[in-house]
Amino acid sequence: MKNLSSWLIAIFALMFWAFRAIATVLYSMGSEFIAEPMDITMEIALLFITFICICFIVKRKLLPTAIYLVAHGLYYGVYLYQNVMPAIEGTATMDSYISLLVALVGIIIPLLAFFDVLLDKSRKAHPVDKKTDWFYKNKEYDRKMDERADRNQYRTL
Repeated sequence: MKNLSSWLIAIFALMFWAFRAIATVLYSMGSEFIAEPMDITMEIALLFITFICICFIVKRKLLPTAIYLVAHGLYYGVYLYQNVMPAIEGTATMDSYISLLVALVGIIIPLLAFFDVLLDKSRKAHPVDKKTDWFYKNKEYDRKMDERADRNQYRTL
């Protein structure tokens, strides 16, 4: 991850994950936070899936990013639809507008992460880190070090 945008997407994903974790914990304790979860068991499962996928997003892996996008799309897509309909009909309350905003953020961040990993040029061009290739994939370096090690003759008293 060399781009600032990649780091920002990962940081926003972690912040949104922390926000949802706090909202879930407070909802399970009976307290109310900004937006309550639609389904508490699905929210807990989504929190675990999201944390694992965010760890792999930092590693620039495409499959976990796609899983992250699909999981959030399925969960927050329904949540988005349930809150858009009252807004269109004009019967929306402040809670439904806040839930609509949370659902939009829950869909936008995985979408940005997916396209960021998909369009990352360094992931496609250089799948292995150049900083370590000179050591691990350089046979001449190994041969040179072996020859040098054989010629070292140290005096022992």
